[in-house]
Amino acid sequence: MTRISVARTRISNIAHTFKPNTASLGYALFLAINAAGVWGGVFPFLPMNFQTPEVMFWFFLMQSLVFSLCYFASAIGVYYLPGPTRRFMVMLASAPYLLGWCCLIGAIYLHGIAQALVVAGGSLLGLGSAGFYMLWQRLFASFDADHGNHDLILGTAYGALLYFALYAIPQAVTAFLIPLVFMPLFALAIVLKSRHIDLKQPMFEDVPREHPNVYRRVLRDYWRSALCVGAIAFCTGVIRSLAIGEPRVGSLVNLLSMTGCLVAGIGVLVLWQFKNVRMNVANAYRIAFPLLITSFLVLPFCSGGYARWQAAILYAVYSVAIALMMIQCAQASRDRGINPVFIYGFFAGIVYALHDVGFLAGTFAEQIRVIGMQPDAVVALVAVYLLGLMFFIGQGGFKRALAASQAEDIELVAGMPLQIADINERQTDLDEAEPESEASPAANAGCAGPCPFNMHDTGMFEMRPIVIARAENEGALTVEEPAMAPDNAPFPTDAAKLEKRDHARSSDVPNYQDRLSKQAALVRQHYRLSARETEVMELIARGNTVARIAEQLVVSENTIRTHSKRIYAKLDIHKKQELVDLLETFNPKDLED
Repeated sequence: MTRISVARTRISNIAHTFKPNTASLGYALFLAINAAGVWGGVFPFLPMNFQTPEVMFWFFLMQSLVFSLCYFASAIGVYYLPGPTRRFMVMLASAPYLLGWCCLIGAIYLHGIAQALVVAGGSLLGLGSAGFYMLWQRLFASFDADHGNHDLILGTAYGALLYFALYAIPQAVTAFLIPLVFMPLFALAIVLKSRHIDLKQPMFEDVPREHPNVYRRVLRDYWRSALCVGAIAFCTGVIRSLAIGEPRVGSLVNLLSMTGCLVAGIGVLVLWQFKNVRMNVANAYRIAFPLLITSFLVLPFCSGGYARWQAAILYAVYSVAIALMMIQCAQASRDRGINPVFIYGFFAGIVYALHDVGFLAGTFAEQIRVIGMQPDAVVALVAVYLLGLMFFIGQGGFKRALAASQAEDIELVAGMPLQIADINERQTDLDEAEPESEASPAANAGCAGPCPFNMHDTGMFEMRPIVIARAENEGALTVEEPAMAPDNAPFPTDAAKLEKRDHARSSDVPNYQDRLSKQAALVRQHYRLSARETEVMELIARGNTVARIAEQLVVSENTIRTHSKRIYAKLDIHKKQELVDLLETFNPKDLED
């Protein structure tokens, strides 16, 4: 192919990527409407004289509390009663969402009971919003990874465009169109798409109480990522408390948060066409943490304009983090076969609960009068302290600080010290020639064949980063092959092993266990398998049974069977021997010819 034809193909692929569908447009409309009433600190489509600090405080307080409690209740409920999650009960989310908007509209005209209507409206909108978010999460998780991630990211980008388009509608009309027209439209999109979902997937047929170890493993693997996103949510909660007293801050927050969604969505979709996209929430937060605490530290020393832009940028980052949270939860549901409501309820419950903590902390910090300190200084002090505390907990807290010894520990050994003379006179046989001993057979204990994992690697069960595979395979497939030692090479020492492992981890050069692992990586790139599918494929090829693989990966056997079906479908094979033959003979250069 010529360069011109390749460029045309890529432009065509990018244009096709941005083509909306029912799911992406429905989710975009939901995000746009949600931004008009739940995000930020202001309703852009309701009269400004109605949005007094007292009204806004009570609305956002009730909305935030109910919103976070719904996620925890859903996670607990689905663990004991998983049956209802097999159905998409849209009416249960639509009814409170509609009533919540009706209460807000009524509060504008019924001044005598405006406070009660605002409290009721905030509670109902929190309930309805959480319900719709969980419906969308189940929908995207039920799709295959490419389809689900694409629709979610595309919907996030289009949501910003629809939000900006709402400003073209007269303000007096928009408040009535939201509950009467827009909400039924995105609810209808969920209904239409849910009809084509395969409810026989493990995530929907799963009964959590039958294998609690899988769910305990999920909680251990994902709580740190939830805490990282929750730290950003905490910051935005503090900012929301500041935005209530100044509507201009809320308006800028809404605009910049949607702009952040638009830029991030377009950037990821375009980048996705050229390479695999790999993201890790915890590592991203470690990079952002110094910026977060610095932004609050300088808050008391800057003018009001700084506070507005700080709020806007934080909410833009928060909006992107919410999208990443949904992608990661969907990936966990597919990889581990767990109920999507459980993982999303657990993850989002932590995030939005910390948002509530930030909102309340910011609100009360503003009311505290400390001698010689301005309210902004108190807010900044509280925010920096709680952010540091969350970072400490996320890094392991006291448990890690009091854990087993490490190489850099100072050691004072109890007991009577040896005399120098005894040490010098001690005879040893280390200087004598010793026959080389064969490697201990215990090195591979527990594996029928070669172990598919290095059991001494502490990163074996680390949580997977978000991986979005490249959408199209274009041109020749090339993979850098690491240099492999010859068969007669001397066995490396422990120091050499450590040096080699550290070098591999610090570079982008893949570190393969053996030829089978390298072949599996080549097959993964060509056939666009996910990380978990590649893991299962390699274990199958090594002769492990379904039960053994399920035990090793801490998932149900039904989940492994589903992964194997997807692997066989992508590879266009039907038997295990065909899989082994493919891994043995696969060579990308043959495909080029």
